[in-house]
Amino acid sequence: MIEPKFLGLDFGCALSSLSNGQIPKKDCLLPLISKVLGYCIVAASTTVKLPQILKILKHQSIRGLSIVAFELEVIGYTIALAYCLHKGLPFSAYGELAFLLVQAIILVAIIYYFSQPLGTKTWIRALLYCAIAPTILAGRVDPILFEALYASQHAIFFFARVPQIVENFKNGSTGELSFLTSLMNFAGSMVRVFTSLQEKAPTSVVLGSAIGVVTNGTILSQIIIYQKPQPKKEKKTD
Repeated sequence: MIEPKFLGLDFGCALSSLSNGQIPKKDCLLPLISKVLGYCIVAASTTVKLPQILKILKHQSIRGLSIVAFELEVIGYTIALAYCLHKGLPFSAYGELAFLLVQAIILVAIIYYFSQPLGTKTWIRALLYCAIAPTILAGRVDPILFEALYASQHAIFFFARVPQIVENFKNGSTGELSFLTSLMNFAGSMVRVFTSLQEKAPTSVVLGSAIGVVTNGTILSQIIIYQKPQPKKEKKTD
């Protein structure tokens, strides 16, 4: 009997149990759920930063946004994607990184556009990234250095969020940050912790997702708190 498979999803175990009027066992169901959720994250990641991009374009403003935070995010996605590619993890376990990297680069380009004139340091950072990123993505890095780079990307993602969190606290506002983008970032991190555990991904991968839950959750909380509509004052009657 040929077991029904699609995109690496093995439905045979679940369908066999259901056909016998039984609920699929945990060992059968959890891996399937993990794969499905993994592909859902990949699908959702194709538009996760679109609300943020559209909000900036609509208002033609980057008010309250930390440029360094978005630049560090691009670096983090680049290292994480390169590591997962060369570790041979299944696409469902990391596929969103490719889409997030492309969108993050577009987002930084838009932020640069509305930050004119750009300083010399900004140009130097951009040129260095363009020179080094292809080498990292191609995996032409010493294995020990590669592991060190991946270990550092957790700190990179952490410090990519910290400047924005501090900026929000300092301004008492989240400026042009998109609620939808932040919500999807937080939800994606939550689900990715589960899928990484199920896919038996390296501990460092799970740790990265856990850090994402904390930092993305903090930014989402700030948006909810600072963008909470003010209660209307009741008109006094004579």
